[in-house]
Amino acid sequence: MLENKPSQSIMTELLGQSLYGVWQALCSAIDEKYDMERLWNTGGKNWTYEYKYRRGGKTLCSLYAKSSCVGFMIIFGKNERAKFEAIRDTLSDAVCRQYDEAQTYHDGKWVMFEPTDTTEFDDYMKLLAIKRKPNRK
Repeated sequence: MLENKPSQSIMTELLGQSLYGVWQALCSAIDEKYDMERLWNTGGKNWTYEYKYRRGGKTLCSLYAKSSCVGFMIIFGKNERAKFEAIRDTLSDAVCRQYDEAQTYHDGKWVMFEPTDTTEFDDYMKLLAIKRKPNRK
């Protein structure tokens, strides 16, 4: 876990003003529907920061930040992949394509989105609802 979470100015400098706005909007959309533990971490070898939403030891999703890039990852287990297929026709082509191209590992399908605006956020919320029902009204 990260000792000091990055400040707004550090994040703005890293992502750029418009992507930091996308980051904030995505966090707000998730926070509006989910009451979760939120953890900052280093981003491993490919990202500068990781911001993870968890509850009860289970991860809902993770946001990643690096220079001029936001990442949004959801890992779908076997049962969740079946639920994805059930709602597939309600999702955008871009979201489905990202899902189809994602690598499947022994522990699930790791789908990384790199949003540059908020147009796919409704779809992201549908995907999060597959993982866990929203626990905020």
